[in-house]
Amino acid sequence: MSIIRAFKGLRPKKELVEKIASPPYDVLSSEEARELVKNNPYSFLHVIKPEVDLERGIDLYDERVYKKAAENFNHFISKGYMIQDSEPKFYIYKQIMGEHSQIGFVGVASVDDYEKGVIKKHELTREEKELDRTKHILTLNAQAGPVFLVYRKNEGDELNKILEQIENNEPEYDFESSDGVRHIFWVINDKSLIERIEKGFYNIPALYIADGHHRSAAALRVRNIKRDENPNHTGEEPYNFFLTVIFPDNQMKIMAYNRVIKDLNGLTKEELLKKLENVFSIEKTDKQAPEKKHNIVMYLEGEWYCLKVKDGIFDESDPVESLDVQILQKNVISPIFGIENIRKDKRIDFVGGIRGTNYLKELVDSGKFKIAFSMYPTSIDELLRVADAGKIMPPKSTWFEPKLKSGIVVHLLK
Repeated sequence: MSIIRAFKGLRPKKELVEKIASPPYDVLSSEEARELVKNNPYSFLHVIKPEVDLERGIDLYDERVYKKAAENFNHFISKGYMIQDSEPKFYIYKQIMGEHSQIGFVGVASVDDYEKGVIKKHELTREEKELDRTKHILTLNAQAGPVFLVYRKNEGDELNKILEQIENNEPEYDFESSDGVRHIFWVINDKSLIERIEKGFYNIPALYIADGHHRSAAALRVRNIKRDENPNHTGEEPYNFFLTVIFPDNQMKIMAYNRVIKDLNGLTKEELLKKLENVFSIEKTDKQAPEKKHNIVMYLEGEWYCLKVKDGIFDESDPVESLDVQILQKNVISPIFGIENIRKDKRIDFVGGIRGTNYLKELVDSGKFKIAFSMYPTSIDELLRVADAGKIMPPKSTWFEPKLKSGIVVHLLK
C-alpha cells in the first residue's frame, strides 16, 4: 500500500506561471541558468539555482547561496507571485513533447514509505548532494522540486480512470515552454475525488523513483531533523511527506544516456578493435544509434561501428548484468579504458539522448573526446526489475524526457 496525500500547494498566479516555471536545478549549469534569468525576474531558477544572483564562481555550497535562495523565495511569496491554496488538493500534470504525452498525479508521498522501501530506488546517492538538497529544503522550509515517481499501470485501475476523466475539465494552467513542451495543470478541488485518489494509491503495492533520488534522500534527512526537534511530533506534520509527480509506467519516455571518452588509454585504433572483438561482433554502419537492445554504436576516427554483444558475455537473468550500460562498463570502460569510477573520473562524460547523436560526432570531431558510445535506451521494465530486486543501476543509465518543471507547485513544510 502507498500513502499519497493531498496538500496545500504554493502555486504561481495564473498570469505568471509561464515565467515562473523553470527547468529542474540539476539539468543546467550555473552559466546556462544565468542566461535564462537575464530578462526574467520571475524565473524559479532564482530559488533553485540562486547562485545566478551572486558573483560568478561562487562555491555552490556556500552559505550565501542558501541564504539567497530563501531571500528570493520569500520575495516571490511577499510580492504575491505565488499563493498557497487554502485547502489540501491534488493536482494533475500533463506534458506533451512532440508525439509523446504523459499525465500523472501531483501529491505528497510518505517519507516512511521511502524509508521502508515501499517507494523503491534504483540509484546510489552522493552524500554531498543529499546534504545540499537537505540544506536547501531546511532553509526554504519547503520542497521546491518534485520527485518523479511511477506506478505499474495494471495495478492502478481506479487511478487510470481518474486521469482519463480529468482531461475533459478546464485546466488551471496551459502553456508551452521555450523547449516546445506543453504543460497542462489541473487543480482537484472535489473532496470525494481527492478521497478516491488517496484510496487508489492505497491499493498500489509499490512506487518507483524514476528521477529524484537525492531529493527523496534529503526528505528523509529533513524529516529526521524536524522530528528530533519537535517534542510534539505526531507523524502528520508536512515534513513527513515530500513533493512528487506520479505517472503510470506505460507513459514513460526514456532516452539513451550516451558516453564519450577523452582517450584510448594508450591503445591504437587497431588494438582497441582487437580487444573489442572479444566481447562484440563488429561491423561498420551508417546508423548513429542502435536499433535494438544489446547493440551499441561506437564513433571513432570519423567512422561509426555497430557492436553486437556476443552470446555468453552476460547473465540474461540478472537485472543489472543484462543492462547495456553495465555490459559496456564491465567489459569495455573498466578493463579496456581503465575507468573504474565513472562518477569521478574526468576522462569520461555523459550525454543525454535529448542532445542527439550528431552531438556525439561533434564532440569527437572537435578533438575534445576521442571516442563515443551511442546506447540503446534503458527501458522502464528494466528499471522496475532492478528496483524490485533491490539492486542498483550503474550511474547515468536513464535520461527521462520531458523534464518536470519546477515552480508550478511547491510543498511548504510550515
